[in-house]
Amino acid sequence: MTKGQPFGLILQFAWPLLLGNILQQFYSLVDAAIVGQYLGMNALAGVGASSSVLFLIIGFCNGTASGFGIPIAQAFGAEDYLQMRRYVRVSYYAGMVISVVQAVVCSLLCGNILRWMQTPLEIFDDAYTYLLITFITIPCSMIYNLLASVIRALGDSKTPFYFLVLASILNILLDLLFVIVFGMGVGGAALATAVAQTISIIVCVMYMKRSFPILKGEMSEYNILDLWILLGFGIPFGLQFSITAIGSMMLQAANNALGTACATAFTAAMRLKMFFICAFENLGVAMATYCGQNLGAKKLDRVIAGIKDALLMMVIYWFFTMAILLPYARDLSMLFIYRSATQILDYSEQFMHVSCLNYLFLGSLVIFRYSLQGLGYTRLAMWSGVSELIARALVSLFVVPSLGFLGVCLGDPAAWVAANIFLLPAFWYVFHKLKKQSFQTPRYTVKW
Repeated sequence: MTKGQPFGLILQFAWPLLLGNILQQFYSLVDAAIVGQYLGMNALAGVGASSSVLFLIIGFCNGTASGFGIPIAQAFGAEDYLQMRRYVRVSYYAGMVISVVQAVVCSLLCGNILRWMQTPLEIFDDAYTYLLITFITIPCSMIYNLLASVIRALGDSKTPFYFLVLASILNILLDLLFVIVFGMGVGGAALATAVAQTISIIVCVMYMKRSFPILKGEMSEYNILDLWILLGFGIPFGLQFSITAIGSMMLQAANNALGTACATAFTAAMRLKMFFICAFENLGVAMATYCGQNLGAKKLDRVIAGIKDALLMMVIYWFFTMAILLPYARDLSMLFIYRSATQILDYSEQFMHVSCLNYLFLGSLVIFRYSLQGLGYTRLAMWSGVSELIARALVSLFVVPSLGFLGVCLGDPAAWVAANIFLLPAFWYVFHKLKKQSFQTPRYTVKW
């Protein structure tokens, strides 16, 4: 990505990532549609009542797994295959320990978490069942994402997408089987995801044994330094998700306190929002790679050119989302919500309208955040999540009690604006600092 027009390069890199993310969000939509249409609005609200908690826990695990892949990729690129195998082995052990500890602690605290989230009593049982099963199966999610991260680190970016296709198809089929045929309720929806991931793990391990003989061979004794290096990359990635999720938890708790109708509308609207914003996230991931490669090639002028092209792509997609969501948000909400539930549909439509009008700030946020990560300032980018946390906390404490559900709708836009206020000056500071250093910044450095 150090030669050629940035627009085409960034788009070409982001496209496969986007397909995978869209597929992942699609089965999330189908999952919610099956629950809402076959189990009712309370069941749908129960599934979504703790979505921000799951984002906190699962997001940390998956982010950490992705971070583990960075030193593995570096060792592979340096042809230090012995060190690469050591990193892979230690990452498996670390991933299992982290995920099992989280599973045990979160399962024990499951009921308390829902009470802290002010979950309405009429949906408490469904929320508890769904959340508990998801917590118990956290190791499945962690190992699945860790294996995919290792495969990508070894230069195979297509196969993780194929495994995602397999997991998505299995998840949808098992949803229909467990929820509709076996009548297992919301627990069936959670169990379907875990079983689909477990099957994908088995297939993934079989593929890696057959296709990556480089992972086999003698390995000298690893030491504690390998673990610290992996954690040094993985933990900041995981914390970036977690810090953002804490603010989302506070916002969802404030929303849950408004009643079941608001909780149900929030669940449906969040499923739609996540589907439409995944393009922004993947554009950001592409910018991290683009900026990192051009920093290594000492072509900082191309970094600015790439950001301009990324911002142009973001604005084009923003107009596309408004063209879909402003007139059709209510129709899309009826994928999950009964046509007769007019109040819930009103709330969901309101949330989507306010959200999509502010996607401009979200797009800018991800471009500059991931660009900072690509330039080596990973922890500085992570601190932008603190701005989001503060903004969502203030909205939850002071705006939602005054404006009701409209205040909930304003939570995300307020967080996006706050993050931009931090990120834009931070990026320009880093960029000019790198120029003054005459491009002497070593590769793979992580800075504050």
